[in-house]
Amino acid sequence: MYLMPKPPFAISASLSRHLPKSRTAAATVAASDIRVAPYRPPQLPFPTRPCNITTSLLPSLSSRNISTQTNSKSRTQSTVRNIAKMSTMPAQHGHSEACCNIPPIVSHGYDPKGSYEELGGYKSYVTGPSDATKGVVTIYDIFGYYPQTLQGADIVALSGTTKYKVFIPDWFNGDPADLSWFPPDNIEKQQKLGAFFQKHPPPIIASRVPGYVKALSEKYPGIKEWAILGFCWGGKVVSLVTASPENPFKVGIEAHPAMIDPKDAEGIKIPLALLASKDENPGDVKKFEANLTGPKHVETFPDQIHGWMAARSDLDDERVKSEYKRGYQVVLNFLSQHL
Repeated sequence: MYLMPKPPFAISASLSRHLPKSRTAAATVAASDIRVAPYRPPQLPFPTRPCNITTSLLPSLSSRNISTQTNSKSRTQSTVRNIAKMSTMPAQHGHSEACCNIPPIVSHGYDPKGSYEELGGYKSYVTGPSDATKGVVTIYDIFGYYPQTLQGADIVALSGTTKYKVFIPDWFNGDPADLSWFPPDNIEKQQKLGAFFQKHPPPIIASRVPGYVKALSEKYPGIKEWAILGFCWGGKVVSLVTASPENPFKVGIEAHPAMIDPKDAEGIKIPLALLASKDENPGDVKKFEANLTGPKHVETFPDQIHGWMAARSDLDDERVKSEYKRGYQVVLNFLSQHL
């Protein structure tokens, strides 16, 4: 059980970057009402191993209208599109060697390769081979099961030389953030969005993750090692759970994380990768990296928006698609080195 040390600190305004840019003009909402606190675990050093795996590039994926497959409540969510202009700045390629053979990315009508199971009390998207000995728990963003996120899970599960079993639990129980709230341009929408963040603060979710992993280990005893990957709101969950005394993971990865707090990094002793977008505060990213004492890979994708590897990814844009691909290559490379 996580305890809330005093005094707590307020969640940063970066929480608003979860919102689709095409649907929000400003989103300070009620995030300032939510308060969380960092956690300080004992040192947990883990060994690492290098990898020398060849690269295989991939073609293309994107957004489409899907029905959220959670609980008995079925609801259709409309497509999230990024209409921000992408720069022509060339990609940074340090550490992006791919230990993978990523299949073609599908821009529209993606057919997920996994299925849904009830695990640890949560409906979960599950993908990857039945004989996998390594598992990855993915923490989605506030929009839940979007095709970009599901396809990303399939890429992680099936593309590397090492195959992983990937699990995405539905922490929102079939009720993710509703796109009809955006833009939050009236009191009713603001109240609904603020209530959503108050209902699902990252420390509460982080406190449930170790128990979820225990349930997974009981159902899949062949999985001996675990990693965690989080997007946006889920990135904060990764920071909190990997910095806690109850951390069950050997590797952590955060993609365009929200609410970056350099103090969280002080407690993270396992290998951790952080892939930042142009929207994360560069100063916070730099301080977070400096405070990590274990193996690490911190990289900024300077022309990508917050959310480019999950629900906000516009994979009809060739530049976004290319950096989406490269982001998952970095993820697979980091996993192969440390898991």
